[in-house]
Amino acid sequence: MRVVFMGTPDFSVPVLEALIAAGHEIAAVYTQPPRPAGRGKQHRPGPVQARAEALGLPVRHPRSLRDAGAQAEFAALDADVAVVVAYGLILPQAVLEAPARGCLNIHASLLPRWRGAAPIQRAIMAGDAQTGICIMQMDAGLDTGAVLLREAAAIGPEDTAADLQDRLSAVGARLIREALDRLDDLVPQPQPAEGVTYAAKIDKAEARVDWSRPAAEVDRQIRGLSPVPGAWCEVAGERIRLLRSRLAPGQGAAGQGAGGQWAAGTVLEGFTIACGSGAVEVLEAQREGKRAMPAAEVLRGLALPPRLG
Repeated sequence: MRVVFMGTPDFSVPVLEALIAAGHEIAAVYTQPPRPAGRGKQHRPGPVQARAEALGLPVRHPRSLRDAGAQAEFAALDADVAVVVAYGLILPQAVLEAPARGCLNIHASLLPRWRGAAPIQRAIMAGDAQTGICIMQMDAGLDTGAVLLREAAAIGPEDTAADLQDRLSAVGARLIREALDRLDDLVPQPQPAEGVTYAAKIDKAEARVDWSRPAAEVDRQIRGLSPVPGAWCEVAGERIRLLRSRLAPGQGAAGQGAGGQWAAGTVLEGFTIACGSGAVEVLEAQREGKRAMPAAEVLRGLALPPRLG
């Protein structure tokens, strides 16, 4: 098929590569404009743009698709279908209707659960046992279209958002190939009205760890926000990003307070921290200006105080 591909982050790259490997013609790649990045704040292309340019594909990065000119350029591509995966712009009705077979979205949840911008992070933070991929016909609503294919995936007890993203990206790449191969035979399934939840965009204000919360919530926060924006706490005035963790036993450990109870934030052993109930062991962290490291390496250059605020 003649395909317009629309995506921006690392999650989208394997899908683009799968479409090319399957022999589809990529009429154009739409992606978000380059953003300032790094210490020098130089404008850098996103992962999809970089990969598309390396493959010699035509790349477009309009800031909006709402004006008539951008919509006319899109329609002039005369595509059979548009494949959309973590693109980052809302598609107006004129764009949705331009491809002969419509626009297909690869969404990283089991719809209607976790419609919206951050389904992978929200699924981990909510403690879901599973998530998945849906291939969906796009309509004017927010992830409300009929589903063509779906596949569930388990969320492991130590999975981070990055771990889950990598697995789901591979599933999405496989399912979109199947969907395009079987497009004439697939029966769209409307989403049920029950079970709708929304995966709001992650706010940086959610990233600071509150050790007074239950350990299960803190652990899911750390894993769900890893690597971006990264949950964090302060140690001697330095912000430390916490990137991997797991639940840990805390009863009877060092740092007990009066009555045999330890206070939330107490450093029990190594990088194991008491929470409002239970404890969390930090497995990987990152100091300011440093690379991410296993907790043991971080502690070789950083002395934790008896209690973290």
